[in-house]
Amino acid sequence: MSSTEREVTHPGALSLTARLTILSTLATTCVLLFVIVFQFLALASDLEFEDNNFIIEKIRVIEAIIARYPDDSAHLDQEVNWEGALRQDTRYLVRIMGRQGNVVMETRGMDRIVPARQFPPPARDSRAIGQGKKLHVQDGRIYLLNSAWGMSEKGLSSRFIQVALDVTDDEDILQGYKQKMAFVFLAGICLSAALSAVVVRRGLRPLAEITGAAGRIDVTTLDERLGARVWPRELARFAAAFDGMLDRLETSFDRLEASSANLAHEIRTPINILRGEAEVAISRARSAEEYRRVIESSLEEYERLSRLIDNILFLARAEQRIEPIPLDMRGELELLLDFYGTLAEEKEITISCSGRGEIHADPLLFQRAVGNLLSNAIRYTPTGGAITVSFTRDNDGAAHLTVTDTGIGIAPDDLLRVFDRFYRSSEARALNAQGTGLGLAIVRPIMDLHGGSVSVSSEPGRGTAVTLHFPAAPSPL
Repeated sequence: MSSTEREVTHPGALSLTARLTILSTLATTCVLLFVIVFQFLALASDLEFEDNNFIIEKIRVIEAIIARYPDDSAHLDQEVNWEGALRQDTRYLVRIMGRQGNVVMETRGMDRIVPARQFPPPARDSRAIGQGKKLHVQDGRIYLLNSAWGMSEKGLSSRFIQVALDVTDDEDILQGYKQKMAFVFLAGICLSAALSAVVVRRGLRPLAEITGAAGRIDVTTLDERLGARVWPRELARFAAAFDGMLDRLETSFDRLEASSANLAHEIRTPINILRGEAEVAISRARSAEEYRRVIESSLEEYERLSRLIDNILFLARAEQRIEPIPLDMRGELELLLDFYGTLAEEKEITISCSGRGEIHADPLLFQRAVGNLLSNAIRYTPTGGAITVSFTRDNDGAAHLTVTDTGIGIAPDDLLRVFDRFYRSSEARALNAQGTGLGLAIVRPIMDLHGGSVSVSSEPGRGTAVTLHFPAAPSPL
């Protein structure tokens, strides 16, 4: 079983559908809970506000009667006891007390239901009445209590008014609302979970389709692309990125196939030569000089194989990390010119160098990159030619090292492939059959490791210029 399959069937992993469903349900639950609590609090506040206003209005009415008829208790008695006479269960109760705390008048039976001591302290007048106090009595009813001083016409406190309003029905309404909202809340959660699961499944259907389409792609179908279909905007970006990856993979596979064929050809050639020479050498008895020539020829092929293997191993390690250090460019070039100058003298090629400066690079990789450029220039420059190495620096600190020769040049069509591994133009093969086509292919990853780049310009029959572009040195911390 593959690691992917084990991950898919892992018992502790939730599916994306389950996660989104849970998150969506939680979000809906929070919103629903907020709405229900807000509505409940608003309803309770409105009911309490109305009840308290009722008490305040009743106190003001009694206060007005006291102020208008201070010596006539008939009007006051009518107001205090009229509801008790009409209904068996009085909705509100009224008690009027004197300044000494004596009961002047009260609704019949009020002393038994709501004693005077249960009321909150009285307000100085009806305009200063605050929120009332709720009281649960023995028979299960709930009353809202409030009190205030009634003012006479002369502005003196003359009566202490207490009003108790029966709010049992309001509390029953709130209790019923709680039960209904609890049912709505639970039903809403269940409905939200079910709808979220359906919506999420439908929403993730394109993801399942794109996963299936990606799963059908293998080495033999790398030319297929996901972007051929219309996907949602978020998945369209993923499809484009996936198609870009397929483009790179297809290009890499094509290059790998071509490189494998070229590598097989490059290795087969020296091996065939070695085998042929060995077969000829042992076909009959030969002199020591003849055996010496065979061994010398074999050593050349061994050297060629060694260089080829070394270059292939370097390309395989092209992702290595490096730590560039400050290098004296002129000093490094002089070391290289001392070595390659001998090869140039054999072909009567002059090498000149101009420019001075410092660059940040790995010494070994720098020498290898520039050495490959000089080796190519010497190999493909005819006798009597010239090679120029120049160094320049931009205002922003970026450095450029250019190796220019007067060699055979490169055709425009071949310029596009000079950095491909094992690629050699027909002119290069005709001029030097011993090359491997890895010189510039090694230079490019070296420059990539340094964060730079390499560029080539050439004109057939007139020469080639290869430039190494090094980024500006990092500023010291």
